[in-house]
Amino acid sequence: MCRRRAGHGHARRAALSSLAIVLALGSSLVWGAADFSGGSLTRRLPVFPVTVASQGAGFVALLVALAVRGSIDSRSLLLGLLAGVGGGAGLAAFYRALSLGTMSIVSPLVACGAVVPFGISVATGERPSGAAVVGCGAALTGAVLASVEERRAGSADRARAIALAVVAALALGLFVYFLGLGSRQGDVLSTLVGARIGSLALLVVLAGATRAPLAVPRRWLPAVALVGLADVSANALFAFASGHVLLGERLTPPQKLGIGLALAGVAAISAA
Repeated sequence: MCRRRAGHGHARRAALSSLAIVLALGSSLVWGAADFSGGSLTRRLPVFPVTVASQGAGFVALLVALAVRGSIDSRSLLLGLLAGVGGGAGLAAFYRALSLGTMSIVSPLVACGAVVPFGISVATGERPSGAAVVGCGAALTGAVLASVEERRAGSADRARAIALAVVAALALGLFVYFLGLGSRQGDVLSTLVGARIGSLALLVVLAGATRAPLAVPRRWLPAVALVGLADVSANALFAFASGHVLLGERLTPPQKLGIGLALAGVAAISAA
């Protein structure tokens, strides 16, 4: 009887792990498509109208889902707000970097944001293996080498794009960390709503401080709205994946790093 229960437990954990991987890969692909489309739009339109309007479209979708369910978790909402501050800053920096630099250089740099949650885990007491540290160092080294060559061959705009990509990587890394934390320790939808409130509030304040216009030409509204819906869908897939991974089993630090780098790689390939 005990063996049968243990077998069922292993099967359940395996199923949850497989589901998490599928959700995570789906998240990366959708995120990549949203980032590519958003970056393309910022080559035609100013950054703030694209970011605010796209985030607003995603927020409307979340409010509809919240109205249907009718409840919210305050802790998850707060963690989502923290995620949203990083997400809003990272998204604005990322889109601006894409409008100035080469997408094949900017995207891998931003993908290194996966190292940020890894660093936070180390700072909070987790001790990764030597292989995990080597993998982290390799990812950063590759991104640095690519950016050095870009700086040598490029203009001042490309140098600014690299700096903005680094800012975006750090900010989006914080976004991923707090989004996952809120989803694991509480409620996914509440975390997502909080993240959208945080990102929209920050973006509106930044736009106001720089006196940037927020109007999007009517013919571009559908495209911008689709970017926002794709972005919030990717966030939801990631949040559910994060919850399923830790609900089903404990991952070792190397496994966490491996998953993070795999997601970053897929996102970079999708956006390239």
